[in-house]
Amino acid sequence: MNIAKPESVAVFCLTPGGVRLARRLLSHVPLTCFTSDKLVEPGFLPFDGSFVNTVHKAFKQYSALVVIGAIGLTVRVIAPLVNDKMSDPAVVVIDERGQHAISLLSGHVGGANKLTRILAGILGADPVITTATDVNDMAALDTLATQLDAEMQDFRHAVKVVNQLLVSQQKVGLWWDAPFLAESERCDTQGFVPVKCLDALPQLDALVCVTLRDRLPLIADNLLPFPVYKLVPRRVVAGIGCRRATPLQTLVELLQQQLAENHFDFLALRAIGSVSIKKDEPALHQLARCWRVPFELFSVGELSRHEQRFPASDFVRQTVGVGSVSQPVAWLMSDGKLVGNTLRQRGVTITLGVSY
Repeated sequence: MNIAKPESVAVFCLTPGGVRLARRLLSHVPLTCFTSDKLVEPGFLPFDGSFVNTVHKAFKQYSALVVIGAIGLTVRVIAPLVNDKMSDPAVVVIDERGQHAISLLSGHVGGANKLTRILAGILGADPVITTATDVNDMAALDTLATQLDAEMQDFRHAVKVVNQLLVSQQKVGLWWDAPFLAESERCDTQGFVPVKCLDALPQLDALVCVTLRDRLPLIADNLLPFPVYKLVPRRVVAGIGCRRATPLQTLVELLQQQLAENHFDFLALRAIGSVSIKKDEPALHQLARCWRVPFELFSVGELSRHEQRFPASDFVRQTVGVGSVSQPVAWLMSDGKLVGNTLRQRGVTITLGVSY
């Protein structure tokens, strides 16, 4: 998902009025502002050759693009670049007088709708948002996934079906597993039907379940007469220690085994981590790419401050400089919320933690 953050927003100014407007935005939020050579002033960068060339480069480098100018020009410039709403950056267009801020591309997953509201609020502009759920004052499944940093099997299809049901005023239930009840209060759930218990469901046309579990009996056993979608927040971290040149397949199999033994959905993984001496371990980098998660590294000093909490190995200490790797790594990544037992097989140790 490509969520727009203020520090990763590129703004393009084509006229003196656009520069003045960008300067107003810069006084409130951190932005990277581009303009033509003749309009460059302190705090602005010149176009890289041309406006079109700069936009094309920024489309791949920034999570959001804001064009202060005509919407038609913006559409023509970005048209060859548009690929997928799950990965395209947010694109917002603001007219030169600051009267309208228009969410043009990646409204939900990319965060363009949210960014439009923020920028419109700063400028006193009218936010123009056309996505069906927003127009009908409904929440959206992809927005909820963004707010929770959550994944889902066949996400594109689920978003299409659930959002269509919502705007058609069908009954879409929303159930929160116990650890996420507190998080439900900060999320936009307007339009969903609250479900407190899976054993006593109201009449529904679909159900969304927010959980880390790999199996919910009603879903797994296909007992319900309507579609059920599991939305899985990415909250599980894995501290990993391994011998040099451990094969990727070994790490994949053992991580899957450890997740399954603790009844976590594979989509729940948020990050893997290890000791800094493993920064060049190919299989760990490959594992992170396979799961599409960050690979975090911790120094021996950071791990040493917590190793007294865990059993130590003289072999590991001689090899990496600290008596335990996976447990203190998982401890640090999860703020001390470890789960289950540490896996020790085939020269690999894996400890899981959960960061709610």
